[in-house]
Amino acid sequence: MNLLGLIEEIEKADPEFQDRISPRRDAIKNITSFGSKVAIASLPFAFATLFKKAYGQTAITSVTDTLNFALKLEFLESAFYTTGLANTTLTAQFSTMELAYLNSIKSHEAAHVKFLQGVLGSSAVLQSSQGNNGTYDITAGGTFPTVMTSSATFLTVACAFEDTGVRAYKGAAPNLAGNQSSLTAALNIHSVEARHASAIRQLLFGRGITIKPWITGANDTGVAAVNANYAGEDNTTQNGLVITSLSGVSGTISTNAATEAFDEPLTPAQVLPLVTPFGVK
Repeated sequence: MNLLGLIEEIEKADPEFQDRISPRRDAIKNITSFGSKVAIASLPFAFATLFKKAYGQTAITSVTDTLNFALKLEFLESAFYTTGLANTTLTAQFSTMELAYLNSIKSHEAAHVKFLQGVLGSSAVLQSSQGNNGTYDITAGGTFPTVMTSSATFLTVACAFEDTGVRAYKGAAPNLAGNQSSLTAALNIHSVEARHASAIRQLLFGRGITIKPWITGANDTGVAAVNANYAGEDNTTQNGLVITSLSGVSGTISTNAATEAFDEPLTPAQVLPLVTPFGVK
């Protein structure tokens, strides 16, 4: 879930957003202590409470539209993990450790859906409006025909989903640079999403696939069907500086190291065509 992008859109639609949440700044500052008290998956509910108190019953069309778009994406991700982990043919191919990781991610995605529904209330889009009366084409129009029968394909698609989410956060983060409280709170959730991506990559590595916990180059999964999810990740220039022209401890920085050091931002316009084949409308 791209909470950074959501907060950015809220700030655009409502210039008084910061004033609305000021009385609750201390609570936001202390959000980093939640890890020792509640499950990370519950963090989104803190945002739900914040937005409800800030806006009450006031409806802001652009904010509602933005939250509903995010809800559509969360419906898809939640359905992906829920459908896959309910398929005994598929789950039989996972180890106990793999299932533990995947079930944890599934619970987080479900929590994100509830968070957005709580914020939107009666304005929340219904899942039945997505796909075929709420049922998604998990194969993405036949692009991934074995996603529900092959654990390897399932993990590859999961990896693409999670990596794409991390890149979306990266694209929105600079817009919150002037708001330390919002940025800190949102990045706590972003870090969890990044750990999801890293965990799934580790599962792939454990299966003998040459892949690191972070993205290397344009597409290091070896699956051409997800190339668009990694477009731009072969960039080696940051802020006008060619990273490969610099020298590190072991000499000139390699192309792989240069691409691994930065997650490239992904825009909403790039995300949309990646999810429409699954049934997002």
